[in-house]
Amino acid sequence: MNTLIFAFFRYFKQLLIITYMSLGLSGWAIAQQAPDEFMQKLTNELLDMVRKDPALKSGDLQKIGAVLDTKLKPYINFQRMTAGAVGPAWRQATPEQQKRLQEEFKMLLMRSYSGALAQVKDNSSIAVKPMRNPGTDNELVVRSEIRGGAEPIPIDYRLEKTAESDSGWRIYNFNILGIWLVDNYRTQFAQEINAKGIDGLITTLSERNKSNNKK
Repeated sequence: MNTLIFAFFRYFKQLLIITYMSLGLSGWAIAQQAPDEFMQKLTNELLDMVRKDPALKSGDLQKIGAVLDTKLKPYINFQRMTAGAVGPAWRQATPEQQKRLQEEFKMLLMRSYSGALAQVKDNSSIAVKPMRNPGTDNELVVRSEIRGGAEPIPIDYRLEKTAESDSGWRIYNFNILGIWLVDNYRTQFAQEINAKGIDGLITTLSERNKSNNKK
């Protein structure tokens, strides 16, 4: 009996090692997916969703929020985006404050992204510019534009390589019409934090989001 038990645990240990190595190798393989191909696939799927749902095209925040939660959430590092916008004060914030900041900042991002979605037409297409040589960079920029209107709408993405996404990549900043959103908000948030502290920033963001929802 002891021999059987020992053999079982030895087999189980080997199985765990093989599984761990397989996961590691598959994670590495996933991370090799070309970032421009990943973004082209993701944005094409989003564009199809917008075409089929007039509420998304009109800027319905509830609908956009649902898309962010179901379609984009696995591919966006909201915590990194919020921390980047809040700046050094993020490290001094309590877990509850960080949670609130992330929730309110997500609402602001939805408002910004909805402006771009509202420009999507039935004949719109998204062109992701091919990357010549992404190499082994763990962070990079993928550039794209929405075409079909009077003028192309540039939307760029900063990506980080990660094993936490089935694509191997996650977005941690957006550039819409030449403005990097996280960088743009960092200056505003710093002024608010200096004047009113973290709780003051949370209150300001909450009030701004409530005001935007009434429009």
